Amino acid sequence: QVRLVESGGGSVQAGGSLRLSCAASGNIYSTYCMAWLRQAPGKEREGVASIASDGNTTYADSVKGRFTISKDNAENTLYLQMNSLNPEDTAMYYCASLAGCVTGCRGGDCYDPPGYWGQGTQVTVSS
Repeated sequence: QVRLVESGGGSVQAGGSLRLSCAASGNIYSTYCMAWLRQAPGKEREGVASIASDGNTTYADSVKGRFTISKDNAENTLYLQMNSLNPEDTAMYYCASLAGCVTGCRGGDCYDPPGYWGQGTQVTVSS
């Protein structure tokens, strides 16, 4: 059984920064892709960023150049550094450990690779 627990969400003003963390416990396989996804009220879930087992990272166009995904394998922790936040970034952010990377996915496509999900952490950006 795998457990993912996100933290680091909060409320910031536009232009601010936040760093999300995802602590993983249980049997995390090195072949899995770790990812951050988000879902705003009334919108589809979308894949924000992924980091593959080889360290390759991918980002949605909407966050490219502003967000950075990283992981600490020794600590089994995934991070998302978010800079230059804007109100469109307001959403619940989810950490996932999946059999495939889902950067740029929308809605149901995000659930295609089997894996594990956290409960989410809320990010609110005010203008």
